[in-house]
Amino acid sequence: MFQHIFEKLLNSIVKRGKLDVTFFDGRHVTAGAPEPGFPEVAIRMTDAKVPRDIMGDIRLGTAEAYMAGRIVIERGGIMELVQLIRANRPWERAGSLPKPGAVKRVKNALSHSVNSFNRASRSKQNVAHHYDIGDDLYRLMLDHEHMQYSCAYWPQADMSLGEAQHAKLAHIAAKLALSPGQKVLDIGCGWGGMAIFLARHARVVVHGITLSEDQLAIARKRAQEAGIADRVTFELVDYRDLAKRGDRFERIVSVGMFEHVGQPQFNTFFNACANLLTDDGVMLMHTIGRMGGPGKTDAFTSKYIFPGGYIPALSETLAASEKSRLIATDVETLRLHYAYTLREWYLRCLEHRDDIIAMFDEGFFRMWTMYLAGATAAFESGGMCNYQIQFARSRHTLPLTRDYITKAETALTAS
Repeated sequence: MFQHIFEKLLNSIVKRGKLDVTFFDGRHVTAGAPEPGFPEVAIRMTDAKVPRDIMGDIRLGTAEAYMAGRIVIERGGIMELVQLIRANRPWERAGSLPKPGAVKRVKNALSHSVNSFNRASRSKQNVAHHYDIGDDLYRLMLDHEHMQYSCAYWPQADMSLGEAQHAKLAHIAAKLALSPGQKVLDIGCGWGGMAIFLARHARVVVHGITLSEDQLAIARKRAQEAGIADRVTFELVDYRDLAKRGDRFERIVSVGMFEHVGQPQFNTFFNACANLLTDDGVMLMHTIGRMGGPGKTDAFTSKYIFPGGYIPALSETLAASEKSRLIATDVETLRLHYAYTLREWYLRCLEHRDDIIAMFDEGFFRMWTMYLAGATAAFESGGMCNYQIQFARSRHTLPLTRDYITKAETALTAS
C-alpha cells in the first residue's frame, strides 16, 4: 500500500530529470525522464518502512532514512538527489514540497516555538551544538586563510573559495565606510576572520564577541599569529550583556549571526545594536534570509543542525529594526552566492570523507552532507537568499551616493 502511494508521490514531483527507485522487495520504479540540467539518480531502500517514513515528513523522513543507511544512493549522490527533488518544485513558480502530516506539523510547530526563544543560556547551548563539534572538521571544509563559515561573494564565477571569501570581506568592509582608528564591534565573530581582516586592511580597532569557546580560543590565537593582537580583542559574551555595559562603537558588523537570534528576540537584538552604536554609527548585517514572507525552520535543520535557528524574511527584519530607529540605508540581495559557497564546502567534505568519518562516524558524515545538499538546493531552487543590510543611526552619516562603496571595495580587494 505505502509503495503504491509513494510511487504516486514520486511521479507527482519528479517530472524533469530521472529518479530510479528500488524498493526493499526488489520492485523497481522510475519517475521523470532525462533532461539536460537535471540530475539522474538511483536509490535503493533497505527496509519496507522507508516509504512510510518519507511520506510522514518528506524532508525529515528522507534525511533520517539516509543518515541511518536505509536509503542507499547507487547513482549520483545526496547533492544530486536533493537537487533533483527541489529543482522540480522551484520557489519562483510557487513550487513547494508536500507538507508533513497533521500530527507531525503540530509537533514541529511546538518544537519551533520552544526553541525560538533563545534566551542567553539557551543561545550558548545552541551555538555549542553546532560550532563546538571540533574545529578540525571546519578546517577541512572552509577556506584556509579566513576560515569563513558564511556565504562567500563571487564577482567572478571562476574564483577559488579563498578568493571569494576575501572578496566577501572586502565587500562588507566597504559598506562600513571605515576610517583608521575607529572602534568596530563584530557580533558573532566566528574564528576571527572578519575582525582580523578589518584590523589589518582598514587599520581599525575591533572587538569580536562569540558564544563558542572553541572559536574564541582559535580567534585569539589567529590574531596573535597575524601580529595584530594589539588592535583585535575577542570575548565570550552575549550581545545582550555587552549592551548593558554601556560600551559604544562607531561601527558594528555581524555576519551569519542573526540567523541564531530567533524571532522573539529580533526587537531585543536591534535595540541592543542601536544602544551599542555611537550617534553617527553604521552597522552592516549579513544574514541568510527568506525571499518570501516569514516562515518556520524545517524539522531536520532544527533537530540536527541549528537548534534555535530561524531564517528571517526581509520584511520582519526591517520591521524589527525600525522600532529601534535604525535607518536601513542600503539593502543587497545575494541570490546564488551561497549556493556556490555550499557546493565548494560539499566537495571538500567529499574529498575528506575518510577523515570526517574517522573524527565522527558514517552517520555524521551522511547527516553533514545532507545538510549541505539541502542548503544548496534551498538557495538554487528554494526560497533562500542572503541579505546584506546597512543601517545608520543618523541620516547625515554616510555619503549621499553609493560610489564610496565601489571605491573602497576595489582598494580592499587588491590589498
